[in-house]
Amino acid sequence: MRRSGVAAAIWSLAAVVGMLACGGCAVGPDFKSPAAPAAASVTHEPLPTQTQATPIAGGAAQRFDPAAQLSSQWWTLYGSEQLDRLVSTALGNSPTIASAQAALRVAQEQVNAQRGGLYPSVSGSIGATREKINGASQGFPGFGNFLFTLYNASVSLSYNFDVFGGVRRGIEAQEAGRDAQREELQATYQTLAANVVTAAVLEASLRAQIAATQELIASAQHEVDLSRQDFELGGAARSDLLSAQSNLASVQATLPPLQQQLAAARTQLAVYLGQPPSEYGEAAFDLASLQLPLDIPLMVPSEIVRQRPDIRRAEAQLHEASAQIGVATANMLPQIGLTGSYGDSTSSFRQLFSSNVFSLGANIAQPLFQGGTLSAKRRAALAAYDESLAQYRQTVLLAFKNVADALHALDADAQTLAAQYRAQTAAADSLHLIEQRFGLGGANHLELLVAQQQYQRARIAYVQALAARYQDTAALFLALGGDWKDAERGGEAVSAR
Repeated sequence: MRRSGVAAAIWSLAAVVGMLACGGCAVGPDFKSPAAPAAASVTHEPLPTQTQATPIAGGAAQRFDPAAQLSSQWWTLYGSEQLDRLVSTALGNSPTIASAQAALRVAQEQVNAQRGGLYPSVSGSIGATREKINGASQGFPGFGNFLFTLYNASVSLSYNFDVFGGVRRGIEAQEAGRDAQREELQATYQTLAANVVTAAVLEASLRAQIAATQELIASAQHEVDLSRQDFELGGAARSDLLSAQSNLASVQATLPPLQQQLAAARTQLAVYLGQPPSEYGEAAFDLASLQLPLDIPLMVPSEIVRQRPDIRRAEAQLHEASAQIGVATANMLPQIGLTGSYGDSTSSFRQLFSSNVFSLGANIAQPLFQGGTLSAKRRAALAAYDESLAQYRQTVLLAFKNVADALHALDADAQTLAAQYRAQTAAADSLHLIEQRFGLGGANHLELLVAQQQYQRARIAYVQALAARYQDTAALFLALGGDWKDAERGGEAVSAR
C-alpha cells in the first residue's frame, strides 16, 4: 500500500469512529444549580427601618434599604483616604492574595491539561544501535560474527474516543474546580479588605482608650497624693490611703494590655500589607477621621446566595462532585480506541521509511471483572456528591446566620452607643456639679476624684461602643459578599497573570 493509501486508511477509520464519538452522550447527571431559598428575609424578627440615632459624630442612624446596592469596594464608604490607601496596598502586596492567584493559575492549567484528552496522542522516535551477533547462534555456523548498525524510526498515534463522555465529564470537573478556586480568590480579596478595616478601627479605638486610661491614672495618682496628705495631717485613716493606692494600681494594670493590643494591631496591619512590622510607618488612625456608612443593603436570601463567594465556591465544588459521577460511570463502559504506527528499521540511514512498514488498528475494551473496583468508585462518587450537597446547604445556613447576626449587631450597636453616650453625658454633668460644689467648699477631694474616675470609665465604654459600630458594619459588608460582577469587570478580584 502506498503512503497516501496508509494516510487515507487512517483518516477514514478516524472519521468513522469520530462520528460515533460525536454522536455519543455524556453519562452521569447534568448538573443543575440548587434552587435559591424562597424565604423573604434572613432574620426571624423584623428589623426596624433604621437604627437608633445619637447626636454625635458616628452616631447617625443607619438605614436598612432593600434597594441599596453594595459596591465591591465598600471600604471607600468610610470616607478615609488613608484607609483606602491601606486596603489598596494590602490587595496589591499581600502574600495571601499572591498565593490565591497562583492557585487559580494552577487550576486553569489543570483544565488545559484535562482538555488534552480530547485529542490524539502522537509521538515519534528515532534511534541507532550498534549490534554484534554470532552466525552460529542464528543457524549459520560458517559465517562467523556479524557487526552492523541498525537504524530505527517510527511515528505512532493513539486515540481513545470519548463515546460516553468520560473525558468531557473530567474536563467539566476540572472547570468546576477552577471556578471554586476563582471564588476562593474573590473571598480572599474581600476578607483581607475587611481585616484591614477592622484592624484600623481597632487601632483608633485602642488609642482613644489609652488616652482615657492615662487620664484615669493621673486622676487616681492625684487621689493617692491627697489621701497621703490627709493621712499625714491626721485627717484620714490609713485604710483610706491604702484604698486609694489599690485603686491606682488597679487602673495602672489596665494600661499595659491596651498598649500591647495597640502594638499587635499595628503589626497585624503590617502583615496585611505584606510588610515586616519594622517597616510599617503609617500614621495613627483616629475614629474622627472615619465616616459611618449609612445606607445598609438589606438583601433577600436568594440575592445573598448569588453574592457570597463561599456559597458560590460550595456550588462549584458540588458541580465538580456531580461531574465525577459521570467520570466513574464512563470508566465502567466500553472504551473505543484507535492505534496506528508508521516506521522502518534498516542498516542504512538513507533507506529509512523506504519499506513503508505500518500498522493500523481499532479496539474496543470492556471491563469484565475487577473485583468490584469500578462499582465501588462510582458509589464513592455518589457519596461524595451527597457530602458536597450537605456542605453546600451548611454553607448557605452559616451565610444566612452571619448576615442575620451582623444586621442585629448594627441595631444593638446603635442602642448601646446611645446608652453609653447618655452614661458619659450623665457622668460629665455629675463631674461638673461636683466641681462647682468643690469650688464652694461643699465637696471634698475624694468626691471630686471619684466623679472624675466615673467619667473616664464612661468615656472608655463610649469609645468601645463607637468603634463597634464601624467594625460591625465592615462585618456586615463582608457577610453580604459585595458586588462580584463589578469586581470581575474591574479585574480586581479574578485577574491572574
